[in-house]
Amino acid sequence: MTARVQPLGHDDDWMALALDEARAAEAHGDVPIGAVVVAGDGRVLGAGHNERELREDPTAHAEVLALQRAAAALGSWRVLDATLYVTLEPCTMCAGAIVLSRVPRVVFGCTDPKAGAAGSVLDVLAQPQLNHRPEVVGGVRADECAEVLRAFFRARR
Repeated sequence: MTARVQPLGHDDDWMALALDEARAAEAHGDVPIGAVVVAGDGRVLGAGHNERELREDPTAHAEVLALQRAAAALGSWRVLDATLYVTLEPCTMCAGAIVLSRVPRVVFGCTDPKAGAAGSVLDVLAQPQLNHRPEVVGGVRADECAEVLRAFFRARR
């Protein structure tokens, strides 16, 4: 399981931005998951929310879109000196993108007991065979992140 460290004081604030992104996904019928990439100096490098339904693209996850925008802002595929905030524990695909982009720190809201790849089902982010292992903080605003998802699915039942 990935080492969990204590959240920093500002993690709650950045997760609030990721939650805003998550809520934006609902406008086009996507599962409300949001992500924000923040540079060490506090600049938002990229943000995104799920757009799988909107784009009809299985790879249009919040994390992937936020990382693409961050890389474009930096002019490099290496997203160094940054933290990725995401409302739901990353899946395997997104965890792979995190490793490949060299993001040094990942903060997520609620765990994903069905597809989480940061310690719940798998732990891609801590694989010793991989060349990069980010610091991981889980559970930041977990209840609020989980409630956004629960409300979305309740409304569809």
